[in-house]
Amino acid sequence: MANRLYGALFLPLTLIFLIAGLAKADVALLVTRAAPLIEGGLGATTAINGSLFAGTQDGSFFAPYPVRAPAQTGAGQSTARLLTLISRAEAGQAGYDAVQHGARISTPRPPTQMTLGEIFAWITATPGQPHAIGRYQFIPDTLRRVARIRGYGPEVRFTAEVQDSLAAVLLDEAGLQAFEGGALGRRDFMHNLARIWAGLPLPNGRSYYQGYAGNRATMSWAEFSGGMEAIWPTG
Repeated sequence: MANRLYGALFLPLTLIFLIAGLAKADVALLVTRAAPLIEGGLGATTAINGSLFAGTQDGSFFAPYPVRAPAQTGAGQSTARLLTLISRAEAGQAGYDAVQHGARISTPRPPTQMTLGEIFAWITATPGQPHAIGRYQFIPDTLRRVARIRGYGPEVRFTAEVQDSLAAVLLDEAGLQAFEGGALGRRDFMHNLARIWAGLPLPNGRSYYQGYAGNRATMSWAEFSGGMEAIWPTG
């Protein structure tokens, strides 16, 4: 009788332990299979750092352009003085809030109080008129290009600092570093600047874009040359 009772109890207990063991094995198997998914998730996050939408990290489409922005000392001070000279030809007293005088419909607020997105919305909403804007009179295509190079999105405000930073890209493209390093002559550098900013003159006193869309030089060659010599006496 006791043996029969023991046998009757033994079978259910054996089944319980067997089921528990299988359950434990299944859990271990699931964890093992899940591990690659977790690693893959971390790997995917790391890979995003090189994508088109990875902010301003190295390798990103929006990575900042390695160009010098105006500073307050040394060579940066010379750059700031050059930007001031250019602004005299381009924006006059309006400075950072300048809007091309031919624009029939001006910006709803001073440009320095607008974001880049708002400026481009104004450009889109006012076709058929000039849209040069700011201290350096960026035209739409140029503004869009240099903002992209700098990594500035539509939420960035068009402040004085942002405008200087965008203009520094153009100075670099004109050969500022080569000029300061002695590899580019002053006259050639000035010619390059005049090809970027229509208000600057060529040696004949005329704008590189004279007559095109109403452009003309707004300072004399003597004034331009004298300003450059004041900044770089031995350049």
